[in-house]
Amino acid sequence: MDEHSEPRPPARRPVGGELIIPIAAVAFTLYYFTTIIDSPWEAQVNAFFVGSILIMLVAILLIRLGRELIAGEANLRLGELIQPIAVAPKRLLVLLLAIGYVTVLDWLGFTLTTFAFLAAAMLVLSNGRRPGFVLGLAAALALGGYLLFMVAFQTRFPAGPVEWLLGSAL
Repeated sequence: MDEHSEPRPPARRPVGGELIIPIAAVAFTLYYFTTIIDSPWEAQVNAFFVGSILIMLVAILLIRLGRELIAGEANLRLGELIQPIAVAPKRLLVLLLAIGYVTVLDWLGFTLTTFAFLAAAMLVLSNGRRPGFVLGLAAALALGGYLLFMVAFQTRFPAGPVEWLLGSAL
């Protein structure tokens, strides 16, 4: 830069991509609050406690980002979230898997749908590497979700063939 050129203003940091997961987390938390209405009071208290912490942390993030936006240090663009463009198909596929998860959840039940979504998403994101590990991890996570949410917390997630089979075995 020579003496006669004006200094360039600092680039504003794109923060739009940073809002996607927190907003989705709050939406899911509010949805989860509606699913535990008929659960035991202990599960309701635990869910409200954890959900309230999450909502508080998102509020702090929104305040911080709001200050940056007002100060002109940030903008709501997505920035690197959509870059590099080569990963866009994977991201779109994972988004479609998530939409599919919500769509078939009532028919296949929580455990089977969770297993299928986790396995498919991890295989997409890992380019199909280590399929045995991915399937085992997805099965362990889905079974853990069943035991935690449906057995321990008695949450009213949709039941499917796995829940009927495990319910009669337990």
